[in-house]
Amino acid sequence: MDTKDVIFELRTKNGLSQDELAEKVFVTRQAVSRWENGDTVPNTETLKLLSGLFHVSINTLLGSPRQLICQCCGMPLEDSIIGRDKDGALNEDYCQWCYADGQYTYSDMDELINVCVPHMVKEGFTEEQAREYMKQNLPRLDYWKRYEELSDNGEFEQFKQQLIKEINELHIEGLPKVEQLNALVGSYVNLSYPLPSGVSAKFLDDNTTYLGNQLEPAFGDHACDHARSGRCFGVLANMDFILISTYEADGKNPELVLYKKR
Repeated sequence: MDTKDVIFELRTKNGLSQDELAEKVFVTRQAVSRWENGDTVPNTETLKLLSGLFHVSINTLLGSPRQLICQCCGMPLEDSIIGRDKDGALNEDYCQWCYADGQYTYSDMDELINVCVPHMVKEGFTEEQAREYMKQNLPRLDYWKRYEELSDNGEFEQFKQQLIKEINELHIEGLPKVEQLNALVGSYVNLSYPLPSGVSAKFLDDNTTYLGNQLEPAFGDHACDHARSGRCFGVLANMDFILISTYEADGKNPELVLYKKR
């Protein structure tokens, strides 16, 4: 689609008149009309406002003239999985798993490869093919080429290690030692837990990236009960809380084990 069609579709989809859209992005109704007629295109600052208003990339607003690729992991990008800067603006260079709220989540290429390979195997790669592909292509991406410039000198990695320490010090029965936390997008892990009151509740924000992992139960009577029932542990955390749960395959029948403010 051309820019004029994209803006018209987004405006009508969101139930806005030309006057209402103009007010939200600080232009005149005539300017909106000219965009939708194809006479003009919004300037850079207005494109940023439209991007924030409609939660789509500037690339989408311009009719998707290029294929966006995460410059950390190489994943093709769609608007729904693009990472965000600290101010909430979409950053069209990264996915939500590699970049969240202005923070790069990977500082070790081998760690990223280990996270990506199982997903690639599900898509038909052999493990050997997936590893070789990642090893060849990651160094070509902007994040890894500019790592020394973009790096936070290990601060985020230190934060992850502190979280891992705090989780392991909880000594949750059946939960094996946590060795690693990966970036997980809220919409993929935001389970609804039944509470003693009889209602169910979600604790996460679908649009936020968290740190977490899924682990098989450790040995022990309690763990064996989990193993026999096909349940596993889920660990999620950020700067504000630690959440531990158990659930069956595909997140079915979740049970909240612990929710702790940090």
